[in-house]
Amino acid sequence: MTAGYESREAREQYLFFHYGQPREYLPYPNGPHDAIGYPWRAVEALLHPELLPASARALDLGCAVGRSSFELSRSCRHVVGIDLSRSFIRAAQTMKRNQGMTFAYTVEGATRRTTRLRLPRGVHPDRVVFRVGDAQALPSRLGRFDVALLLNLIDRLPDPAVALQRLIDDHLNPGAQLLMASPYTWLAEYTPPSRQLGGTPACSTFDALRDLLAPRFRLLKRVQLPFLIREHARKYQWSMAEGTAWRMR
Repeated sequence: MTAGYESREAREQYLFFHYGQPREYLPYPNGPHDAIGYPWRAVEALLHPELLPASARALDLGCAVGRSSFELSRSCRHVVGIDLSRSFIRAAQTMKRNQGMTFAYTVEGATRRTTRLRLPRGVHPDRVVFRVGDAQALPSRLGRFDVALLLNLIDRLPDPAVALQRLIDDHLNPGAQLLMASPYTWLAEYTPPSRQLGGTPACSTFDALRDLLAPRFRLLKRVQLPFLIREHARKYQWSMAEGTAWRMR
């Protein structure tokens, strides 16, 4: 199930998704430009910096190639980005080490164009570390965090309820913010139907999350976040994620 995320194609797609300049990513004036920049727009939309302690620690689960981890470093003193893909983590570490990288993207067919990807201004790469890891089996040595971010992750876990419960019990401080966004694309190849959170006529995914979290969390925000994944210059996937921000009581 994870093999696809180790491929060169996946790595390049996600690097462009996370760090591509809007004018290169979507070079058409009549496209859905409000859907560009999802990895940083989600952090801006969901994080409440005013509620963070001075030395806040953040955990970015399913960080992919790292843009949201760097965005968290604007407000948090220490950020740990974790992803199951070794290819993604190597790319994130390269972005941190070199403040960017030369990158080739597909225009159409065999036509490719080279550009330079750069870290955005104002982030603090020295505050960020990246590690290969499994969101379902986080080691205790990670410690506890004041923010946990899960972007497009819960519908890619074998047992999201168990993963969330372990995260809450073992790795979140009192008052921590739990930030999630997902298009809720439940697929049996990732999550067995019996372990999917809602997604049924009787219970939406939001309802299932609310039931799971309500005893220990207060809902801070619920927003709709469009995002755009580029395959090549004339083919894109437009999706709508639902973002929720929760605070532990």
